[in-house]
Amino acid sequence: MEPIQILTDQLRQIARSAVELLPQVIVATVLILVTALVSKLVKSGLASVLRRTKLRRSLKELALLLASILVWVLGLMIAAVVVFPGLTPASILAGLGIGSVAIGFAFKDVFENFLAGIIILFRREMRIGDHIECLEIEGEVTHIAIRESHIARTDGQLVIVPNSMLFKNPVIIRTDGPLRRVTIICGVAYDVDVDEAREVMENAVKLCETVETEQKPVQIFAQEFGSSSINFEVTWWTGSKPVDVRRSKDEVITAVKRALDEAGLEIPFPYRTLTFKEPLPIAAPTSDETR
Repeated sequence: MEPIQILTDQLRQIARSAVELLPQVIVATVLILVTALVSKLVKSGLASVLRRTKLRRSLKELALLLASILVWVLGLMIAAVVVFPGLTPASILAGLGIGSVAIGFAFKDVFENFLAGIIILFRREMRIGDHIECLEIEGEVTHIAIRESHIARTDGQLVIVPNSMLFKNPVIIRTDGPLRRVTIICGVAYDVDVDEAREVMENAVKLCETVETEQKPVQIFAQEFGSSSINFEVTWWTGSKPVDVRRSKDEVITAVKRALDEAGLEIPFPYRTLTFKEPLPIAAPTSDETR
């Protein structure tokens, strides 16, 4: 048999097989379209139900995503069984189980971030709008997705962080509570009465509008003997957002400086005393200086 005849017979066989599979392919295509429609209907119905709940927006998005994935998996399995009658749901699941091992090794980081994202979404401690710090990345959480989270830094830059990083490393949530403790160091001269200085600073801090005095006390402690001053640790509570802390520091430092000045209590700058082993030579005055 000539090669051309063999090729012709093979093409006829392929065409005959394609024609035989055409009805199943059409049915499978219709099933895929129906699956897309069902997925939209399920997401719409589930969204209307979730709107009446108190779940966080990120959890609602996760529920919609998982429902859509489930519908598509079922639809594609049915379509595969229609196109290939020899397949069964059990064989498909077995194939998926074997394939998932290889896929898991190939996309280890993707699945790690995916699972970490699900766990983070169920956390109550970290929410959208919180200010957090993780591995020197600090800012406001603006979005939590399945694979990544978006953190807007205070300088306006957006950082996209893999969820596995937030899951495996310590995360400081600065806005977990409404209040946050702030501490500054203020020094007074050695000839100043310590009790008087403490009282002046405490009264000045308590009068600041950004300082919380009803729930948390203002604390001022003499901390150490500095090189040229007695250093006080001034501690108070204010709002937990970074801008609240900066605004409160500005107000407290201004108020303490003004109060100490009005009371005549010196805030010293460092003094330096120079000692020479031998007397320094004094230059003789010039003729211009003697006139």
